[in-house]
Amino acid sequence: MIFLRSLILNVLFYLVLVLLCIVALPALLLPRGALMAIEAAWANTSLFLMRVICNIRIEFRGVEKIPAGPLVVASKHQSFWETVALVRFFEHPLFIIKRELMMIPVVGWYLKKVGMISVERGGGPRSLIKTLKRAAAEVKLGRQLVIFPEGTRTAPGAEPSYKAGVAQIYAESGVACLPIALNSGLFWPRRTFMRYPGTLVVEFLDPLPPGLPRDEFMTRLREAIETATTRIVEAGRAEQAKLFGGVPGAKG
Repeated sequence: MIFLRSLILNVLFYLVLVLLCIVALPALLLPRGALMAIEAAWANTSLFLMRVICNIRIEFRGVEKIPAGPLVVASKHQSFWETVALVRFFEHPLFIIKRELMMIPVVGWYLKKVGMISVERGGGPRSLIKTLKRAAAEVKLGRQLVIFPEGTRTAPGAEPSYKAGVAQIYAESGVACLPIALNSGLFWPRRTFMRYPGTLVVEFLDPLPPGLPRDEFMTRLREAIETATTRIVEAGRAEQAKLFGGVPGAKG
């Protein structure tokens, strides 16, 4: 049943995306906010489908801690899911994405319209520095940059490896940083289409104030995210063990 439900969810998830891309074509002529509203509709629809098809309940904790205005949002990254779901919490969200995504027909048009920043992997240090400076400049203009400090998805329980880019943007933008912990990898694992039941938790943690020294910022950021992530991953695994006797998304 988990296999069948996962198959149905994936088909509907991407079918909704295709339909919204078609319906949203006129929004390319409208202000950026129109497209962000459509993206939020995709996110909300996805949460509904996850609940009714795969019995994945979503809990967003600490929403009241999200500061208004420009912000660096540093999130744990275990799944593709959070790139969709987190957008709905911010007025002017911004992501740093792979340049290849900009080349996808229609989808690339939308990404350019909403002002996402593309980066060429393998472009070298100069390209990376340019990307980080542009991201900091966009934050100063009032946007909320959602960045994954590890740079890529990691399985629940994997050894974390935080990159210095988030500290560079934090220092140059001069704004607060909002850490986010989650356990999405237990329910929407990487490199598989399987979707497992249980309670997916996203926890917004206490913001780090602007102006911290870089070493202190990185230490506090990592400790906050990893401590909370370990706690909610352990709770999620215990719940899944009771539900179906297995613990998907294991370390690796």
